[in-house]
Amino acid sequence: MNSIKTEQVIELEQPFIKVPYEQLKKSFRHSTKYIDKELSDLNDRIEKCISASERNELPLDKANTLIDELLKKVDKLNRRIQNSQKEEAQHIKSINARLENLNTITNVSSPKAPEFQRWAQLRLNRVIVDYLLREGLTDTAKKMATENGIEDMVDIQLFAQSEKVEEALQRHSCKECLQWCTENKSNLKKMRSTLEFNLRLQEHIELVRSGCGLEAVAYAKKYLVPWQATESKRIMEAMGLLAYKKDTLCEPFKSLYDPRRWQELVTQFRADNYALCSLTSHPLLSITLQAGLSAMKTTQCYQHENRNVNCPVCDGNTFGQLAEKLPLSHHVNSTVVCRISGRIMNEDNPPMLLPNGRVYSLEALKEMASQSNGVIICPRTGDTFSLDDLKKVFVS
Repeated sequence: MNSIKTEQVIELEQPFIKVPYEQLKKSFRHSTKYIDKELSDLNDRIEKCISASERNELPLDKANTLIDELLKKVDKLNRRIQNSQKEEAQHIKSINARLENLNTITNVSSPKAPEFQRWAQLRLNRVIVDYLLREGLTDTAKKMATENGIEDMVDIQLFAQSEKVEEALQRHSCKECLQWCTENKSNLKKMRSTLEFNLRLQEHIELVRSGCGLEAVAYAKKYLVPWQATESKRIMEAMGLLAYKKDTLCEPFKSLYDPRRWQELVTQFRADNYALCSLTSHPLLSITLQAGLSAMKTTQCYQHENRNVNCPVCDGNTFGQLAEKLPLSHHVNSTVVCRISGRIMNEDNPPMLLPNGRVYSLEALKEMASQSNGVIICPRTGDTFSLDDLKKVFVS
């Protein structure tokens, strides 16, 4: 690769900018909703106080108590506004840092340029931190981000918040995740997510498992029935669960009692959370690695005698295993590489045919002959030849 198209590189980095932008929108939306609600409540209380005072129905001691309560609410609201401003400022700082990072390569045309090399190394660090966060290695991710000065370019806080919800689900508690659903209700509705229903269904199942049949029926009426338009079959199964014990072998009730449903809830929450936050469904490290391995993978990689020592896919013990199920690379124009030197064969270094049908570059064969008194030894078969035995090959 002799040149790069930075607009294509930047286009692939959309989640890099969109994640903090979506977080900023979410923070602003929640703070605005809270402030509007609190201000409306304050205005109502003040108007009631004024009306009571005008009717001489507000004793001095009661007025002082009401004023103290109003001052406490104003103080609480003020603290909430300050916290919201700090949170939004952090998101804006993150967006600016990421835009500046992408701006460093807008005018770069060569992958060998120092600016691109620095950007690529920083991107690699970001990708590794992203992978660590997704794997739950938060402390390691924080340390790496701090050491490389990329705290504003990774989403540690977002994953830390998500981790709390996941940990609660693994403890068999739906409370935190239901709260998250409430905070993101409108967006989840647009996505047609069934996460909230599945959480309510799980709580119903746990009530039945505990032998609380009446409570389970009441819970189902309140939280499951509103989903009847889209989930009627599953609601009927949930009600049928009341007739079966937790050790039943009858399906679908056996599956409803299965503790593995909690892990399914973790997986669904993670998928919905990533979608809401504009995060990729798979780690960037996996996506980047798969794209790179697929670009290098050829049919020769898994043929022992044709393997290239410089090709990562040809190493069957490491990257070769990872690339096994990936598609082969698509090359419109082939590049012929010498098996001896690993250098490209072209008009300046033409391919030469040995009598045994093997082809190597002229430079590599000349170098071998100079070190072996004019003798050429085929590295594959061990046959010996001289330079006079060579024939030039033309690739059409």
